[in-house]
Amino acid sequence: MSSIPISLQMYTVRDKSAVDFAGTMRAVAEIGYEAVELASTGGLSAADLKALLDDCGLACVGSHVGFEELEADPQPAIDYALGLGTKWITIPWLGEQYRPDAAAWKAMGPRLAALGAKVKAAGLYLSYHNHSFEFTVSENGVPGLDLLYANAPADLLGAEIDTYWVQHGGQNPAAYVKRYGNRAALIHLKDMTPGTDPTFTEIGNGILDFPAIFAAAEGGIVAAWIVEQDTCARDSLESAAISFANLKKLLGR
Repeated sequence: MSSIPISLQMYTVRDKSAVDFAGTMRAVAEIGYEAVELASTGGLSAADLKALLDDCGLACVGSHVGFEELEADPQPAIDYALGLGTKWITIPWLGEQYRPDAAAWKAMGPRLAALGAKVKAAGLYLSYHNHSFEFTVSENGVPGLDLLYANAPADLLGAEIDTYWVQHGGQNPAAYVKRYGNRAALIHLKDMTPGTDPTFTEIGNGILDFPAIFAAAEGGIVAAWIVEQDTCARDSLESAAISFANLKKLLGR
């Protein structure tokens, strides 16, 4: 577990990267992050972005690509990922039209698996990133997220478990990390403020039980811990730095 890289989902610092994409990458590397997960490409070709990442000493642990874009034609995203040298493409969410009820969640399993088969054929791996809406629909007590995975083979659809959103959905993040240990190569780590109206905070400053999450990941296929903070109450790079420092301590590094 000590060799798993600490990565940053660049959505955390999107306000910075929108102004200075390359400079923000360098700032993320200076904090100490070993890798990034992309939320955008800064308009760069795969070759130019790979050169920037190499210059910064950063690896790429994947990118978020919209479902509609992938279903229309997955090849551009596949080619871009291959150009970056990353293994993972992740669908960040599904619009309401795709998930009105339990039957829809079950139907999305084969649909995403079909995309996953095309991604796998290129030597890559497709994952799905959860929020908390996956837990608002259920069938016989089984949440939508579980219905999705029950209908898609693990080798065709991975689980990018977002620990904050599992907690927000009233579930146990560690239990989900353990349940999908054979799918969860990428884990989103983010923390939650206490109280009845929770929001995002830096890792270590909230209520999530990260030691339990790390223990649950033992024996799984985790390849990257990915820090993400959807909104920041302070400068976003400062939040990213606080989370990095606190996560290192929690991991005993």
